[in-house]
Amino acid sequence: MTWVLPDLGLWEIRKTGEFCRIRKHRISMIDYTKEEILNGILKNDNLVLQYVYKKFFYKINFYIRKNRGNDEDAHDIFQEAIIIIYRKLKQNQLEIVSSKFETYLFAVCKMLWLKQLEVRRNEQVDLYDNQEYFEDVDTEDMQEVIEKHERYRLYQKHFKNLGKDCQKILQLYFDKVPLKQIAHIMGYKSEMYAKKRKYKCKEYLVKSIKQDMEYKYRMEDGS
Repeated sequence: MTWVLPDLGLWEIRKTGEFCRIRKHRISMIDYTKEEILNGILKNDNLVLQYVYKKFFYKINFYIRKNRGNDEDAHDIFQEAIIIIYRKLKQNQLEIVSSKFETYLFAVCKMLWLKQLEVRRNEQVDLYDNQEYFEDVDTEDMQEVIEKHERYRLYQKHFKNLGKDCQKILQLYFDKVPLKQIAHIMGYKSEMYAKKRKYKCKEYLVKSIKQDMEYKYRMEDGS
C-alpha cells in the first residue's frame, strides 16, 4: 500500500489487485471527532485525510526536523503512520480509548522516526521529546505494531525488486493457490516446474532481504 500526501496533489492506496486514486480538493478546516477521523481513514475519505494532514502534519514535521530529519523524512514518516493506523483499523485491532487521535498519531510517528535513526546510525538514539504526546498510549503494543510494520516494509522493498514472474508466482503462493493451479496460470508445463520456480524465487527474495543492512541491524538489535 502506498499513500501520497495531499501536498503532492493526491492520495493513493495500492494493494494487490486494487488501486484507488483520489484527487485533491480544497476544504474548509472544520473539526472532526476522533471517531470521525478513524472512520474516515478506514474508508479512505478524502476530506478527512486532507484534514488530518493540514491539522497535524506541521507538528510532526517540526518534531522530525528538530531531531536530525528534513521535510522529506517527515512526509515519509507521516505517510507510514497513517498506513499503520489504516491497517490496525482494517484488522479491527486499534483502540484509542483515553488518548486523543493527535496523541496516538504523534506517538506512532515518534517511534517510526526513532527506528529509522537507529538504522541509519546503527546505534541507540536519544530524541528531543515532548512527553505530553505519550500519556495514555500503550507503548508496548505500539512497539510491536511498529516492528511488524518495519518488517513488512522491508519485505515489500525487496519483493518489488523481483522480476514480474517471480512476483506473480510468490503472490499466488502466499495466497495459498495450489501449485497445480499456479502452473496452469503461469503457463508452465508441469506442477514440478512451478514448484522449482517458486523455490528459486523465494530463495532469491530471502537472500536479498538478508543482505540488506537494515535487516542485519534489526537482527543484531533483536527486532
